Formats: sequence, structure tokens, C-alpha cells
Amino acid sequence: MYNEFALDKTGITDFDAFYKQYNIHNDKLWDRFRKGFIKREELRWKRMWLTLLDFKIGDTALAHEISTAYLEILPTQGLLMPSAIEVLEHCKPHYQMHLITNGFESTQWMKLQYSGLTGYFGHIITSEKSNSMKPHKEIFEYALNATGANAEKSIMIGDALEIDILGASNAGWDQVYYNPEKEPLTPTYSGNKPTYEIHHLSELLTIF
Repeated sequence: MYNEFALDKTGITDFDAFYKQYNIHNDKLWDRFRKGFIKREELRWKRMWLTLLDFKIGDTALAHEISTAYLEILPTQGLLMPSAIEVLEHCKPHYQMHLITNGFESTQWMKLQYSGLTGYFGHIITSEKSNSMKPHKEIFEYALNATGANAEKSIMIGDALEIDILGASNAGWDQVYYNPEKEPLTPTYSGNKPTYEIHHLSELLTIF
């Protein structure tokens, strides 16, 4: 998007700086979205708008254009983390695997199709479908009802400490915290220590 919209010619000469600011606003707006303070469409375009404002570009139309183009390209990216297929192939004969996501329904299915992962997962539990969001326990309860599973035999694998791991813990599930950057548990984290913590997906082979 940075190249397509020639943002370097608008005065944003450093892509890394732009991306850093985008991530800050994206995280804050997702938090507000999870708490019900903003709607989906506002989240989608405002993260671009606020990032542009950081570089003194007050162009609402440009923010909408970038947002639309970004959402078209985002789910088509098929690059997987190392060992992803190896782990899925190992688990598929032995476990039922499903996805729980705060992402949007159509986007999640497109991501799976473009990455070649549709055959590995049964149910896709989204915030839209369940009318709840991680870390709230209602989405985990919805997942159990939809899949016929029970909390005692379920385990959540996620990379978001305050969302995936805390949510699963509060719902009574075991958890695997995928922490490739080896970041320390934050002092503000209000949950128990994760059941497992891994830094590479291949470590899942020692758990399952």
C-alpha cells in the first residue's frame, strides 16, 4: 500500500516509521472494537486515517482508499509460519481443530483458502457468528456448543496474551502461548501463567 499510493511522495519517507504508527493505532482501535466502543467500519478506515495524521496528512478520502485496497489484499497473503503444515499434519489424525477469531467472517475464510488450510479446520468461530469476542468467555462457550467439545479436553493455541490466553484461561481451557519474540509476561497481564509457552511452532509436536 505504501508503494501503490506513493506515500513516500506525500512526505512519509520511512516505511518502517509508517508501519510502526499503523500498528499502534490498529492495536488501540481493535481494543476499542472488542469493548464495543466503535463499529467495524470505523476500525477499518480510522486506523489508516490516524496513521496519516501522525505524518500531518489530513486526507480522509485517501485513508478510505488505502483501507479498501488493504482489505482486498490482506486475506490473499499465503505465507505461513515455519513448521505450520508439519504441525497441522501431525495433529489432524488425532484431534479436531477449529478456529476462534475476532476477525471478520468473510476475511477468515479467504485467508484459509489462499493459504491452503481449509482442510485442516472444522468450525470457524468468529465474533460475528458468536456475538461475542475474545477474551470474553461467551465466545469460548459458543465454540464448545458448536463443536460438541468440552473445556476439560480443549486447548487454545494463540499468540495474543491478553486475548487468546487470558480468554481461554477464564473459560477453563488449557492454553499454549505462542511467543516467537520471547516477550516477557507483561505486569498488566491479569491471568495465570499459560499452561504452555512455545517460541516455535515445532515445539507443539512435543505437547501433542
